[in-house]
Amino acid sequence: MALWDRFKESAATMQTQLEAKKNDLKSGSFRDASMAMCALVAAADGSIDAAERQRVAQLIATNDVLKNFPADDLQRRFNAYLDKLTADFAFGKVSVLQDVAKAKKKPAEARAVIQIGIIIGGADGDFDKTEQALVREACFTLDLPPHEFDL
Repeated sequence: MALWDRFKESAATMQTQLEAKKNDLKSGSFRDASMAMCALVAAADGSIDAAERQRVAQLIATNDVLKNFPADDLQRRFNAYLDKLTADFAFGKVSVLQDVAKAKKKPAEARAVIQIGIIIGGADGDFDKTEQALVREACFTLDLPPHEFDL
């Protein structure tokens, strides 16, 4: 099986797992951490164009797990994180990872945040090395072993 086919299968499995936990993923810390993760993955290369911003925003709006929160609130938070990252990526990344760390207290939320990052990263058909590295960094922030997610 090709690497990309394995990744697509893994992402589909992760989405199913997230949907099964949907009722447990309603906290503000999960909301903030997941939007921070989405922004990190979207801006992994240090910049984000309008088309990429719109594509990720659409994925956020249509993700069943994230429908626990108002779409306009998620969009506002996602854009705020992206603004931090595009203004100064290195400094913004530190701040955004602090918000990812909000999910650390609840292991199910922490795992869900990583799963969302992987799903967003692979949505364009290419979960590239830079995106993978940021998701791995988020794993360390959340005290989760990256190999648990095949990273």
